[in-house]
Amino acid sequence: MSTRIDAFRAYRERMNDRIMGLEHLGIKRFFNLDAAAYRDGVLDEKTKEFLGLVASAVLRCNDCIDYHLLQCIELGASDEELIEVLNIALVVGGSIVIPHLRHAVETIDLVRAEKGNS
Repeated sequence: MSTRIDAFRAYRERMNDRIMGLEHLGIKRFFNLDAAAYRDGVLDEKTKEFLGLVASAVLRCNDCIDYHLLQCIELGASDEELIEVLNIALVVGGSIVIPHLRHAVETIDLVRAEKGNS
């Protein structure tokens, strides 16, 4: 059964390929800058993804929330860590973040079920 996470992954890959095919130097530089920002440095990659998740929730971008949750889970984040990070987003962003918190928790459940860890 295909989930919205599968659809998200497929759409993101298809459209990123399309965008890279535009051969626009500025866009390619931005994508590279974005990828580089999340690599290990003084802060490790998982911590940086947590920061991205908080920013995404506060900015109310469900696509971004899904992306950062997938990255966090791939990097070994526990549900407890993810919920704590999402709590920070809720405190920073306020009650307007609640619908996106719902979305995030559903995404965590979908990805865990996909991995057989529900």
